Amino acid sequence: MQPENLLHQIHLRTQKCTVGCPLLDRCLGGGIPCNSITELVAENGTGKTQFCLQLVLYAQLPPSRGGLSASSLYIHTEYPFPLRRLRQLSRAFRSSHPDHPVADPCDRVFVQGVYTADELVDALPKIELFLIHSKSRFPLRVIVIDSIAALFRSDFDNTGLDLRRRSCLFFKIAGGLKSLAKRFGLAVVVTNQVVDLIEGGNGNGVRVGNLGVLYSSGRRVAPALGLAWANCVNSRLFLSRHDDGADVDGSCSKSRRRISVVFAPHLPHSSSEFVITTEGVFGR
Repeated sequence: MQPENLLHQIHLRTQKCTVGCPLLDRCLGGGIPCNSITELVAENGTGKTQFCLQLVLYAQLPPSRGGLSASSLYIHTEYPFPLRRLRQLSRAFRSSHPDHPVADPCDRVFVQGVYTADELVDALPKIELFLIHSKSRFPLRVIVIDSIAALFRSDFDNTGLDLRRRSCLFFKIAGGLKSLAKRFGLAVVVTNQVVDLIEGGNGNGVRVGNLGVLYSSGRRVAPALGLAWANCVNSRLFLSRHDDGADVDGSCSKSRRRISVVFAPHLPHSSSEFVITTEGVFGR
């Protein structure tokens, strides 16, 4: 058996969590995988948080319906947490699954605010203790960090010392999350932002990370945090937004959104358009 085939077989056996839409699950090979870190990269307003909120609700479904029969921990790094939207999606979830045994699905979503990278590092042992001692019908199986880039926005300068300190924190955070994911079978999702791709003097865009050029809203962009962080995640998904053009009255046009697999050990490069409605996120 070829090494790549062995890797594919391993991921076929890895439990996955539905994102709440069969079309999107198909694009993602069954959903978000456990035992690893999946990153959602996008500019603001594209749908990263919407995906995460829907994921933590659908994780409560039994495995026979694509879920994990699980609770979730949602770590938000920017104030405020979108509780109103979570409740709106929760009502839609209850309407679609009236036999769900939890009266209020929001009760199975634990929310924690973390606002610096050092705070997140300090929180990892506490999360481990919670995982060890938690006894529940819906054990914690999903961790969301929304967003990782916000933790590194203002506390670091572009000096050699700060860049080394930042990389060290990357590896501490990613190493801790991967260890927890493998020990407890967690699906870990982190969101990341984008930066505009810098144009070089020869007209070629500077590649940030191990990727080619990505486009969103008509701009060339790259995931924030660079190559060091790109090497810390197992899978990277890119959410993009593309305008259809201005309306005749000059008002904003309707945007088309797309989710694409940038890299993942178990998936080919693929993509799917999606829409965001009051009831949730759905492929089309």
